[in-house]
Amino acid sequence: MSELEDPVTTVVRLLSKNMRVAKDDGATASIYVSREWYDRELFKNYDGQVTVGLAESRDTKIEMSGRIRRRLGSLRVNVWATDRPAQVDTGRVTRNKMVEEVNRIVRENRTIPNQTCYDFVGVGPLTGTHKAYYAKTTNCLLPPTAPDWTELAAADYEKLWYSDDDRYSYSHTDSPKYAQMLFRFKVESREKTVNKIVLAFEGYGSGGGGPYPGIILRGAWNYETEAWNKSASGEAESDEVLTITITPPLSNYIDENGYVWLLAETTYGAEGGKSAVIYCDYASCTVMINGITYVDVVSYRDADRVDVKPVIFRTEFALKSWLFENVLGG
Repeated sequence: MSELEDPVTTVVRLLSKNMRVAKDDGATASIYVSREWYDRELFKNYDGQVTVGLAESRDTKIEMSGRIRRRLGSLRVNVWATDRPAQVDTGRVTRNKMVEEVNRIVRENRTIPNQTCYDFVGVGPLTGTHKAYYAKTTNCLLPPTAPDWTELAAADYEKLWYSDDDRYSYSHTDSPKYAQMLFRFKVESREKTVNKIVLAFEGYGSGGGGPYPGIILRGAWNYETEAWNKSASGEAESDEVLTITITPPLSNYIDENGYVWLLAETTYGAEGGKSAVIYCDYASCTVMINGITYVDVVSYRDADRVDVKPVIFRTEFALKSWLFENVLGG
């Protein structure tokens, strides 16, 4: 049975995934996003904090029977910063930059707050969430647990960070084996709140044993059947985006740790000294959840605490959100 994700959880994830605050020296500020409330101890390790809380939720009828309803949410988002020893930006400057980021993120995602894109930006071998591997094998359906897989090195992970034509490639001439890549994505939402997953691979393949280039997405790993389900293929000689869409029931594709797997391989294997090569520029997992489908800024105001030392620079946002429900029975 599906569940609704509460709006505070959705907005916390929206802000934490998209918050990018640059210091005056070019470094990235460390910002902690959480549910309410402010924690002074966090400023020992973070430049700023953003907290999210529910102020009010109202249920309204859309038609007379009350079957179709809308939940209107009022959310508090507080931005906190303070002066710290040896800091590049003052607390006030950090707060102002965070305020602009909250405005930007909410405005750009106001119609898709329930959609999260997981990719490899900033990921490396030590990250521990998303993972990428390569292998050569005659088995087109190599499972994620097979010992054949080798994890990418840190420099190779960086080539997957953006869709920028700086591609990772894996090549071999071991006939008749295919060149393969395996991707693991860590989904943060509860499995029962997820209503759709879109897995995407940007790249192409070249196989020595075939008449034309080609890449195949063997699909997402089904934990129940222990097999790859869904598929997509392409024959381009340069980057193309292939996608696989997974719809409910999703419990077979998200394990108890929140992991989702994607397998890509060359259409043809190496042959006659000609290499099988797989190229990848970018890969992602986009997750849509059951929850709020709209969020926007209503207002914001400064509420600094000047009666304490150091001064706490605070800005409070009022956000509005909504979701629609079709209530059965009645």
